[in-house]
Amino acid sequence: MTMPRLFWKFFRIIWLTLAASLAAIILIVKLLQAVPFASELEHERRTLVLNLTANILAEDGEAAAARFVSTSEKTQPLGLTLSKHDDADACGENNTVITRSVPKDGVCYWLSVSAPAGSTFDSLGPFLPWLTILVASTIAAGALARYLIRPVVHLRDGLSALAHGRFDFRIGDKMAGRKDEVTALAYDFDASAARLQELQDAQQRLFHDVSHELRSPLSRLQAAVGVLRQSPAKLGVMLDRMDREVERLDTLVGEVLTLARLTAGSGRPLKTQTLDIIELLNEILGDAAFEAHAREVEITTSVDGIFRAEVEGELIYRALENVVRNAVKYTAEHSRVTVACETMADRLRICVTDQGPGVGRDELERIFQPFSRGKDAMPRGGYGLGLAIARQAIERHGGRVHASLPEAGGLAITLELPRRPMPYGATGAES
Repeated sequence: MTMPRLFWKFFRIIWLTLAASLAAIILIVKLLQAVPFASELEHERRTLVLNLTANILAEDGEAAAARFVSTSEKTQPLGLTLSKHDDADACGENNTVITRSVPKDGVCYWLSVSAPAGSTFDSLGPFLPWLTILVASTIAAGALARYLIRPVVHLRDGLSALAHGRFDFRIGDKMAGRKDEVTALAYDFDASAARLQELQDAQQRLFHDVSHELRSPLSRLQAAVGVLRQSPAKLGVMLDRMDREVERLDTLVGEVLTLARLTAGSGRPLKTQTLDIIELLNEILGDAAFEAHAREVEITTSVDGIFRAEVEGELIYRALENVVRNAVKYTAEHSRVTVACETMADRLRICVTDQGPGVGRDELERIFQPFSRGKDAMPRGGYGLGLAIARQAIERHGGRVHASLPEAGGLAITLELPRRPMPYGATGAES
């Protein structure tokens, strides 16, 4: 199992900090000439000089010892001195590291050297390991704190921006090339902010479109009321007109409520029952045949096969009906609407193809947004909500809906529905 990147970054920071601290302390030791065993070497050198002088004095006499002291001080000054006392009893056993007493011919000779210069660094020797740990820990803690606090500050700023409704705030570009879990969190934040911005834009667009679509029938109702006030004799005609406008308002409000319910209820469980989807499709095709006949359009009236699936019947019925009726509505007169099914082990694919004006390739996704139609589509009395409702309904079941442009022209809408509902947003389908 691979350890997280953040772990290895922390590990490298601590290890490198400790290594750098040790290297710095060794460098300081060398700069101060405090190499290992330096004090011991100084003591050994002084002891050696004292012992050698004492041996020369004992064997060759005072004059030879004095010449050695003079020569030694010229080559390697150690503060070596030779003195004597007439009282031989003054020589005792109180020799030290820097002194010697040598009795010879009834005279007590004293040899001494200067004490080695004490180093401030020597006194720190016992504390050096602890000092190293303290310095390394301080540097590592500072590096880790800086490494962690900077992205946390960016995340805090981002969350504060979201709390104030600023969904355009992004922090992924402020991670300075990092590649770890914190960076992944920053990009997840950006994705969430972008999604919230999309939802906010869609909500504002929906409010605008609903108000625009409601304004037209309301304006016509107001006009009919104005005509009635001026010409009461036209009561029957105006009432019929008002009935049509009220029916349009009712249809529009019903579709908006359906779309809102699908969008808001994406996390709610479906109320499923087992239905034969192909049988349901054939029922819809039979009803659509009357509308197609009125426009002199041929349509596939039935599809062979059986595909039993666990679905919420009302939603699937609305989805299939919207796609089929949309094809009949926008196909060219004296043309044909073709409906084909492909049954797989756990999935049903339905393709509805018309011979209408089609849409541009850049509009294949936009036509599934509420109140969206193709640029070249002629007004046919709809509100541009049918395909949006169809996609929401199919995706609630874990399926997918997409549009394509057949080579012969027109528009093809493909619906893929699983046999059992899948988690919302998981299609599991191949393109």
